[in-house]
Amino acid sequence: MRIITIQENDAGQRLDKFLMKYMPAMPKSMLYKLIRKKEIKYNQKRCQGNEILQPGDMIRIYAKDEFFEKKQKIISAEPSSLQIIFENQDLIIVRKPVGQDVHSGGHHDKNVLIDEIIKYLYDTGAYDPKAEQSFTPAVCNRIDRNTEGLVIAAKNAAALRAVNEAIRQRQIQKIYLAVTERPLPKQKEICTAWLKKDSNSNYVHIADHPSSGWQEIRTAYEVIAQNGQKQLVRIHLLTGRTHQIRAHMAFIGSPLLGDVRYGGKAHAGTYQCLCAYQLSFSEITSPLLAELKNKIFTAPIPDFIIKYFPDFK
Repeated sequence: MRIITIQENDAGQRLDKFLMKYMPAMPKSMLYKLIRKKEIKYNQKRCQGNEILQPGDMIRIYAKDEFFEKKQKIISAEPSSLQIIFENQDLIIVRKPVGQDVHSGGHHDKNVLIDEIIKYLYDTGAYDPKAEQSFTPAVCNRIDRNTEGLVIAAKNAAALRAVNEAIRQRQIQKIYLAVTERPLPKQKEICTAWLKKDSNSNYVHIADHPSSGWQEIRTAYEVIAQNGQKQLVRIHLLTGRTHQIRAHMAFIGSPLLGDVRYGGKAHAGTYQCLCAYQLSFSEITSPLLAELKNKIFTAPIPDFIIKYFPDFK
């Protein structure tokens, strides 16, 4: 039998989700069987599994000791090259370089961004895995492996919830810079289309009319410089879907330079010329994020812009 007291970083999640993290060796079917048989009690009462945890809540579990055994969390990142743009007690904003995954994927990299962030927080004392029952620092926004730019990570569960909610409410504005290989139809436009992702191929398709299973996308762009056929474009994501910018620009006839997956031509950098350049917190309402209200964070100017648009500032 085990009695668990819910900590601040455990609160705000469903009871069953917490227990899956706390007892990863226990099959999900067994967990729900214990709930049905009243062998898991929540604040000394029968539970359903969908209760939202609060600090100080008590969970009593009648299960074999083997299910409480945890593998020690290994902080395995190599010496960090983390580029920190901003940091406070709750979150950190970093620049992800081209060629690095945000999370572990299929490229077998020794280092992924979240591992570097966790190692940095561990080394600086901001994260102690032994003190946590369910929480691990996590990124709040993802960008593609070969897209560079700004990524937000949360140091605690409250910050993770606050940033994720601000993103859902469109209170954090995400601005990208890109180089297209052909001129866009207009100098400035808000484009609407519909997107469908093929999960097997990790490729998205775009259509100019709605269909069942397709998601509406809205992308605002503004041409800010031109060099021959190439254009430097400022892009504001009004919706945030997988590969939205890359696929949408290609759909309207102006694929990103280097984005061979969506019809662009290869260039010396062998990656798409796209940077998550700016994060604006102008519309923040969460008290936890009050320090960030009206602040704008900008990434270093990407090499591809220096190469093709050296006068950009």
